[in-house]
Amino acid sequence: MKLYWFDTVNPRKVCAVAKYLQSPIEYAYVDLAQGKHRTPGYLALNPNGKVPTLVDGGRILWESAAIMCHLAARCDSDLWPQDARQIEVIRWLSWDLANFYRAGGTLYFEHIIKPRLQLGNADPAAVAQATGDWRRLGAILDNHLQDRNWLVGNAISVADFALAAFLPYAERAYIPLDAFPAMRRWHERLNELEAWREPFPELAEAA
Repeated sequence: MKLYWFDTVNPRKVCAVAKYLQSPIEYAYVDLAQGKHRTPGYLALNPNGKVPTLVDGGRILWESAAIMCHLAARCDSDLWPQDARQIEVIRWLSWDLANFYRAGGTLYFEHIIKPRLQLGNADPAAVAQATGDWRRLGAILDNHLQDRNWLVGNAISVADFALAAFLPYAERAYIPLDAFPAMRRWHERLNELEAWREPFPELAEAA
């Protein structure tokens, strides 16, 4: 398998799952700052011109949630459960993409990506809207996590890797994580995993 990645939030999720599962991955670094995601060769793999992309034999997958589920299913991991919990995992993945990710993604883009790629200053109106949305949605997630270690059932799943994606960047992205104690405890549990703390491969490995 070959995974095309860049050190941003969506590839981080996939790299963390791959490392957690010890998947046999060949890594290929796609330098977004140099426009490598817009080359004809890469667009032939992923017409969206985004990362991550996974090539597994004759199968090409893009979208981080699909890739995480594929990696887990490929090695029969309970990260992608094959019982009634699967519906709950899908529910949280859907809620994340439709709601939570948008708020976190805006703060991440405005405070981290814009300076990194020299795209100008943060937009105060966008930041204010996203901060309010994140607080409102964060309260839903924090309430769910009050008496739970993990999002679904009693074990970690791809839903945890997905919904916690912005938490490692909370301080730099001005995400108000401190207001949500259950979410902080959840992220502390994730930080006990080396795969979560240090998900990305060395660039030399991804040559």
